[in-house]
Amino acid sequence: MNRGDAGKFALVLGAVGLSCVLWLRAAPDTELAPAKAVPVATPPPAEFVQVRETDAQGKLTEVKTMQKVVKTDADWRKLLTPEQYKIARGKGTEPAFCGRFVDNHMDGVYSCVCCGLPLFESTAKFDSGTGWPSFFRPICEENIAEHVDRSHGMRRTEILCARCDAHLGHVFDDGPKPTRLRYCLNSAVLVFSPKAGAAENSKSEH
Repeated sequence: MNRGDAGKFALVLGAVGLSCVLWLRAAPDTELAPAKAVPVATPPPAEFVQVRETDAQGKLTEVKTMQKVVKTDADWRKLLTPEQYKIARGKGTEPAFCGRFVDNHMDGVYSCVCCGLPLFESTAKFDSGTGWPSFFRPICEENIAEHVDRSHGMRRTEILCARCDAHLGHVFDDGPKPTRLRYCLNSAVLVFSPKAGAAENSKSEH
C-alpha cells in the first residue's frame, strides 16, 4: 500500500468511527433508562347488597347497604359443622323428617347459620308434610336470593341467603294462601331465636 492509499484508508476509518460515535450518542441508553412501571391489578370492588336486619326488639330495620360476607372454603369449614358445610356451602340436602326445626312450634325468627341474617319468621311457618321446615314467605324479600337450579335433571328455584350465598333449600308454588308458595328449607342452615316469652309448647304454626 503506497502513502496515498494509506491516507485514503485512514480517512475512511475516521469517518466510520465518527459515525459510530454519533450513533451511540443518539441511541437511547437502554441500561440506564428507567424500567417501565408494571401495572398492578386492581382488586374488584367489594360486592354490596341491600338487606334488612332485626333490632333489639326483633323488629325489621330499614333496608341497609352492606358488604357481602365472603370467606374462603377453609374458613367456612372451620366455622361450620360438617353437616352445615355440606348443605350451606355444598348445596346438599338433609334427610326428610330429621331436621331439628321440622316440628318446632315456638314463636321466633330463623336466621342464616353462616352470617346471622334473619330469613324467616315462625308466623309464616306451616306443616307441609314434606319433612322439611316450610314457610309461605320470607321475613322480607331483600334477604332471600333466588337462582335457577337445573341439577338432578330437574328445573327448580334455589333459595340462598342474600348476604353470604348460603344454600337454604328451594321454593315451590304449592304452598298455602296468601302467597301459594312453599319455601322448603334445611334445618341445618338455620339458627332459631325464640321471641321473649315464647312458650316451649306454643302451637303457632298455620
